[in-house]
Amino acid sequence: MPHSPQTVPLTVGFDLDMTLIDSRPGIKAAYDALSAETGVYVDSDLVVSRLGPPVEEELAHWFPAEEVGATADRYRALYPAHAVHGTDALPGAREAIAAVHRHGGRAIVVTAKYQPNAELHVDHLGLGPDTVIGSLWAEGKASALRAHGARVYVGDHVGDVRGARAAGAHSVAVATGPCAGEELSAAGADTVLPDLTAFPDWLDAHLAGLAV
Repeated sequence: MPHSPQTVPLTVGFDLDMTLIDSRPGIKAAYDALSAETGVYVDSDLVVSRLGPPVEEELAHWFPAEEVGATADRYRALYPAHAVHGTDALPGAREAIAAVHRHGGRAIVVTAKYQPNAELHVDHLGLGPDTVIGSLWAEGKASALRAHGARVYVGDHVGDVRGARAAGAHSVAVATGPCAGEELSAAGADTVLPDLTAFPDWLDAHLAGLAV
């Protein structure tokens, strides 16, 4: 017999870059290292202004198509030494995950980032999600969200909104990344918050509404 909304176990998905963590300083450093090693100019300030899509999409702006795959592998190899310790949690990140756990739920990270590097961030910062799934972008995130029964997905990019909608999850968008609140709303976000500090109160109210 299907669960009612009140009895389905709560699972909330979170994006990583610019949702839970401010990865701009670390990613900038990793791209600068890649540029120095390859001799190919990369405007790392521009790169970090448009985070969200997979690294291959960004590298395609700077490297010939036939070199993108190998360069992406090299970037991922350079990443741990340059990006992890330069990255901090965004305000409210730990509290947002704790709020899910307080309601007896599971918090999962679903990100376009290479999973081993995503796990390094999560472990270094002690964010405490229940699982991390990497290398999924936009609508591709729906497969993991559906597999884990996520009822809510929180992200900062219009691609995250598309992923939530494709999974049939409530899309919560935070305006902490490259997309303004108006853009996130226009993309179909069900809820737009200024940042994750507002998430625990929103979750309390959302779950109370489901229980009415």
